[in-house]
Amino acid sequence: MISDSSEEDDYDFLFKIVLVGDSGVGKSNLLSRFCRNEFDLESRSTIGVEFATKTITIDKKIIKAQIWDTAGQERYRAITSAYYRGAVGALLVYDITKYLSFENCQTWLDELKENSSQDIKIMSIGNKLDLKHLRAVPIEKSKTFSEENSISFIETSALDSTNVDEAFKQVLNEIYMSTVSNEDQVKTEKVKGSTTVVVENTDNKKDNKSRGKFAKWC
Repeated sequence: MISDSSEEDDYDFLFKIVLVGDSGVGKSNLLSRFCRNEFDLESRSTIGVEFATKTITIDKKIIKAQIWDTAGQERYRAITSAYYRGAVGALLVYDITKYLSFENCQTWLDELKENSSQDIKIMSIGNKLDLKHLRAVPIEKSKTFSEENSISFIETSALDSTNVDEAFKQVLNEIYMSTVSNEDQVKTEKVKGSTTVVVENTDNKKDNKSRGKFAKWC
């Protein structure tokens, strides 16, 4: 069972998720819709990297998602590639009205896989579903791309909220299910010359609010 939680300073698991895709596909508005239930009609392109947090509950465990919105412009690639490291989830976003943004998904996916761990959970998102009358990317083509790359897929609208919560929560649930199956282990894996370490803290005796916290992080 998945539900929202307001206890952002008290959590069991901390997961890092990145949003990737071309500039202008709606990554920032997906983040603000999910984290703050806001939409900015005059949203400007992200410069560098921004992030926000959202806390939900899965199976009575409090999950804190730290969601990173990466710039889509080519000139920021060198900056944002460092932020892939430590990510355990990713939303690969394109605009259903702009075919080129869909074509570029393969490049984004390759870059993501090159800079992240092998077990990262990835979802392809066709955004701007509210403009489906201007659709340039056939849904069957999107499904085929996702199946060929073994990633999940959904279409969303940050403008009217369609499937936004569902997209983020599905990825968070996949990460959670993968994590709890290994939560008694200390896992070290190499990521492009650096080391990602996952450790569970079981010292929960300090106060009534403290709990074992599990951070999947770099």
